[in-house]
Order: sequence, then C-alpha cells, then structure tokens
Amino acid sequence: MQLLTARQFRIRSAFLSGRRPPGGPLALLLAGSLALSGCSSSGTSSDARHPEGTVVRVPQDFPNIQKAVDAAREGDTVLVSPGTYQESVRITKPRVVLRGADRNTVVLDGGVRLVNGVTVTGPGSVVENLTVHGFLANGVLFTGVTDEKLQQRGAGGSAYDPLDTARFPAVQGFRATRVTAYDNGLYGIYAFDARAGVIEDSYASGGADSGIYVGQCKPCDTLVRGNTVERNAVGIELTNSSDGLYVLGNRVVGNRVGVTVNSNDLEALAPQHGAVIAGNAVTDNNAVDTPEQADGGFGIGIGIGGGTANRIERNLVRGNRAAGVVITDPPGHPAAGNQVQGNRTEANGVDLVLASADPGNCFAGNQPAVQSPDDLEGLAACGTPSRGPLPAGRTAPVQAPPGIPFHQVKAPPAQPSLPDPGAPGRPAVGLPGAVDPEAYPLPATADALPKP
Repeated sequence: MQLLTARQFRIRSAFLSGRRPPGGPLALLLAGSLALSGCSSSGTSSDARHPEGTVVRVPQDFPNIQKAVDAAREGDTVLVSPGTYQESVRITKPRVVLRGADRNTVVLDGGVRLVNGVTVTGPGSVVENLTVHGFLANGVLFTGVTDEKLQQRGAGGSAYDPLDTARFPAVQGFRATRVTAYDNGLYGIYAFDARAGVIEDSYASGGADSGIYVGQCKPCDTLVRGNTVERNAVGIELTNSSDGLYVLGNRVVGNRVGVTVNSNDLEALAPQHGAVIAGNAVTDNNAVDTPEQADGGFGIGIGIGGGTANRIERNLVRGNRAAGVVITDPPGHPAAGNQVQGNRTEANGVDLVLASADPGNCFAGNQPAVQSPDDLEGLAACGTPSRGPLPAGRTAPVQAPPGIPFHQVKAPPAQPSLPDPGAPGRPAVGLPGAVDPEAYPLPATADALPKP
C-alpha cells in the first residue's frame, strides 16, 4: 500500500460525502467566499486608537477581533471576552498575543463560508485559549506566505503550486497553546512555511485533511507536544518538514490515519528529513465518523511515505486495522535511514510493515510485533549491516468506509482553559528551547497522557 501524501488527501467531501475532483465545487466555494470574508480581513482601521497599557480588549475597546489586532502594538495582548465572533482574523504585526478569556466560550465561527479562522504572518505571534471552527480551509494558519490570494486558498492547500521560498521566507516564531480547532475544511492548526514554533496542549477534530499539519520548513525547529487529535482524516501530518522537528506526547486516537511523515514534489524542500516522533499514543485510527480522504487511506497508525532519517521511538501504536507502523516509497522519494525502535506495537492489522526498497531503514525492540515481511526486526535490525533489499511488506487488507462531511463531525467536549487568562502575554520568542525526547516515556495507555 502506498502511503498517501498531503496533496493526495485533498479534500473531496466538503459538503456532501463522496469524492470531488481538484478545482471542483470546493474550489468554487473557496473563491466565492473571498467576497464574504474580505471585509473582516481588512487592513488597519482608520479609527483604531490604542488604549492605555499593553492589553487591547474585545469588545470593551474594539467591537471585533480584527479591529483590536489592527490597533495592537508589538508585544501587546489582544484579550477577547466570551462570545461568538463570525470573522476571519489576520495578524501581520510581530509579537502579538491573541488570547481568549475562556477557551470554550471565545469562539471564532466561520459558518462554513469564511476561509481561514486566524492567519498569522507576524513573527513571534501567538494564538491561545480559544476555539475556531467551521472554516472552509484552516482554523489557525501560521505562515510566511504574505500573498492574501494564496492565504485564501489555504496557503498550502488545494490548487497549490510549490512555493517560492525566496519570495516568501518562513515566518520566524509562532505558538498555538490551548486552541480548540474543529470542523475545518483542510487543517485545524497549520504551520506552513513557518519555523521556530510550538503547537501545544491543543485539540483538533473534524479536519478534512489533518488536525495538525507542519509543512515545508527546513530547519523547522518546531515542537508539537501534548495535543489531542481525533476524528480527522489524518491526525498529525508532516510533509517536507525537516530538522529540529519533534512530535512528543500527543494523543492521536480515532482518526482515519494517525500520523504521516511525507516527502513530495507538490511542496518545496523535499525530501523530508530528521523528525523525532516519541512518547505518543497512536491508537484505534479506524474511525468512520470522520471526513473521507480523497484516496481512501484508513486504519494506519504511523506512516512514513518517503521520509528520511526519522526516529520513531517509545510510541504506543495499538488497534490500527491496516498497520501499526508502515514505511513506503512514493514516486521519486525512497524512504531511507528511518529508525523504528522501542515502540509497543500490538493488535494492529500488521504491526510493522516495510514496503520500501531502500535497505537503510531499521527496526528494533518493538514488542510484540506481527511483521511484514516475516522476521523484519531480524532482517533489518538497527545497528547491524544491511542485508540489501527485502521482499515488500504488506498491510492488512482494509476497505475504507464512507466518510462524513467535515462540518458534520460532532463538536468536542469542553477543553481545559488557561488558569490565568489575565496574566501577561508571552510572545513566541526563543522557541522551542531545549527539547529532550527522552523525557517522553512509552505511554501505558492513551488515557495515561495528560489531556490538553
């Protein structure tokens, strides 16, 4: 089975179950939504007057979030009171902290007509302690793409060509903390052409492509930790994202596919290289109440499609009907140098699958483990000379069931809010700091991980 890439997963079931061709109804809906969302994404208001202090309040100082963000100065916190805000927000200034006073009752609602919830191009800016849902593309987007037309297409979303990284250098510094992103048409929380950031203690569901996505960064210098992703087409997706990338201590449960690590030529900076995926619970990724992928991936825990030199360590990978961990070669990008060690892989269709022809991938200490090809850990043991190409392994045969439209995935329960939303804001400077993957042990169960 060839692992699906991010762009092969292109959303085809935006409003009705079933597949839709590229450039079809979703593209028309995205284009048509520009007129609806443009006014709420406008530039600085002529009547925006900065209040005293470093906190700008909504609605006390300004009636909506965009006007408050426009008035904010570098280093300010925009503090949003409980309410439903039917707007798209763009943060272009550096070091602005956008914070909800309550995570569950400060809600940006796209109404399945606006494109992006919050788009951040200002370096060092932060989105925290709020909910975003019902947007046609992304809940929260951190990106160096400053062209608004590309942003409205999702920045790295559908109808996308490889980005000119010289024209759009990566945004430096970002953070998403305690964000709830659900029922969005591409990604819940999306870092694309962005580096030096953290996505933490957040929740994403109902993403028609993936709940959390990190794409096109080298080096990424990014940490994805302590999040819960469920009922997405893909839980966590990494494409052409290389070096200094850590995915640690996340709950990836009940998606169609748990975690994917991909290389492809539809984005810049291929091949993907050097991520560490450790201490995560990746379980039961066979959920039917999820958006349907374009090409039908289903029942996979962790899949590496053309990724290189990644470390998959101390993860609980259980109950995924097709495969626990699978390594494949998409066209033009052989998977090489990946190490799969010390994971608990059990009750999957097949626990470990090597379908890559490259002899540089290795497996060790993943117990118990049903392996394909047989005796995979003996034939491709870590720390021993390679024995050359092996017979191609196979996943268990699984037929992907029909999915549901992204906006019909059930809303999540209330999530933990910041304990002190009135505390001074912390811009995203000097992130992610020192990262120690060894501090993330093998989870005993998915519930053993702290919930965001």
